[in-house]
Amino acid sequence: MKNLFYLNKYILNYKWHFLTGTLFVAISVVFGIFPAQYIRNSFDKVEEVIQLYQKGNAIDYTSIGSVLAWYAAVIVGASLLKGAFTFFMRQTIIVASRRIEYDLKNEIFNHYLLLDQGFYRSNSTGDLMNRISEDVSRVRMYIGPAVMYGINVFITLAIVIPIMYSISPKLTVYVLLPLPVLSFLIYKVSRRINERSEAVQRKLSDLSTLAQETFSGIRVIKAFSKEHFFTDLFSEESADYSRINERLYRVNALFMPLVMFLIGLSTLITVYIGGLETLSGNLTTGNIAEFILYVNMLTWPVTSIGWVTSIVQRAEASQKRINEFLQTKPNISNPTKESFEFKGKIEFREVTFIYPDSGVKALDKVSFVIEPGSTVGIVGKTGTGKSTIAALILRQYDPTEGIVLADDRDLRTINLENYRKAIGAVPQDSYLFSDSLFNNIGFGLDTAEEEIIYTSAELADLADNIKDFPLAYQTRVGERGITLSGGQKQRTALARAIARNPVLYILDDCLSAVDTETEDRILKNLRSLTENTTAVIISHRISSVKDADQILVLDQGKIIEQGTHEQLIAKGGLYAELYIQQTQSANVEADLN
Repeated sequence: MKNLFYLNKYILNYKWHFLTGTLFVAISVVFGIFPAQYIRNSFDKVEEVIQLYQKGNAIDYTSIGSVLAWYAAVIVGASLLKGAFTFFMRQTIIVASRRIEYDLKNEIFNHYLLLDQGFYRSNSTGDLMNRISEDVSRVRMYIGPAVMYGINVFITLAIVIPIMYSISPKLTVYVLLPLPVLSFLIYKVSRRINERSEAVQRKLSDLSTLAQETFSGIRVIKAFSKEHFFTDLFSEESADYSRINERLYRVNALFMPLVMFLIGLSTLITVYIGGLETLSGNLTTGNIAEFILYVNMLTWPVTSIGWVTSIVQRAEASQKRINEFLQTKPNISNPTKESFEFKGKIEFREVTFIYPDSGVKALDKVSFVIEPGSTVGIVGKTGTGKSTIAALILRQYDPTEGIVLADDRDLRTINLENYRKAIGAVPQDSYLFSDSLFNNIGFGLDTAEEEIIYTSAELADLADNIKDFPLAYQTRVGERGITLSGGQKQRTALARAIARNPVLYILDDCLSAVDTETEDRILKNLRSLTENTTAVIISHRISSVKDADQILVLDQGKIIEQGTHEQLIAKGGLYAELYIQQTQSANVEADLN
């Protein structure tokens, strides 16, 4: 259980809940004993009356009725109090487990947010979700029901068995014989149920993933007319899920019959051995009734031992998985709380970067300087390291070799939160949240003001599109912005960056889905914005960067050309070649139109 020791800090936080819950368990067990004892007294009293009647003695029925009524009142009252304290027990221990579940989920979620980009490249979203949902739920079952029933078992056995033994050691031994067997069998059945439950969960995860990917990629599916293919695929997966569920139900079907059989066996032994002892004069009929109630009191606690053991095993495995992530240290973290005011200067000195998960060298000895207030364009073919430069400027990664500086300070030594707040980044994949356009544009602001949102949309050439939507800025964009076109998503992401009024813009191929005319309008707007700010424009289009103060041409992770548009055209190198190709393509398109 060493992995579960991690939860001790939470248990200590709610120690009074658990201590009070333990007290309530003990009280509920004590009140559970009273009905058995008074039922014994009732049977014995009735037997006494029968014997008096058989001997022809006078019977005071009023007195007997009063005694039996008192016994009935005690039995009912004790049962009600037992129920009340059982309720209090659940309101303390189970409530504490729910609060610990809440705290643990928040801890995991907050830790996820601290982890760097490399972590998310090497771990799937489904696995992250399972650890914060399924695994935490299993851990909660250990903290709540397993702890509660564990305490209940211990207290019940500690109180009831000595009472039974004091009445009849022989009957106690016989009655308890099936219970360890019951506990062992329940443990074995529970393990099989858990194994098959896990298989069901894994299959359900696969089924959910397939459904999510299908709905997310519905445009592509319809474009390629693959609806029937995915219908058949989902049917196959559903059939597999159904077959695995059937195997689980077959094992589940054994559970209650097994429990009822062994409970019945204990009851039969109680009646048979108790009857023999009664005939021998060692016990009364009231003792037999009392023992039957004690057997019923012990059955569930003893049965739950196997179930609790299984829960603990599952919780141990789940907490181990949770601990793996909680013990993962972020490679990128905020090194200081010292305030940092970014002015806009970026410098790369002999920077080499190799992606840790794939081993691909993205940059090789790259050096350049971006002066405050200047615009730098970065062009090159696909896979030449353009987006890697953006990631390093944002410090999503640290360079393998070399150094990245912000205002002549090593990026690894400055307040990362202050630094990133001064940047407006628009990545290649324009991720939008399932929220309104207004909130998506104002995402980077502490307080979203209408004037800022509207102005940003205008500058991103998005305002006219938004006016055409029935709900305008309150239009919800759907998951990942699925209700918008590619160009609209990119312009919304651009408006989000503009709204921050940053010191540094990083535009990573963020206009690839818009036409050249729209691109020209947006770039003109951006030039008016970036007169006093720094801008890094990454693009495969020469038209996006030709007006930049400095253009870097990348090839195989190296800067092979550097200069203004006119200088690079005059050199006749790769930049000039790309420019000619794109100019010819544009001319051909114009002729066709």
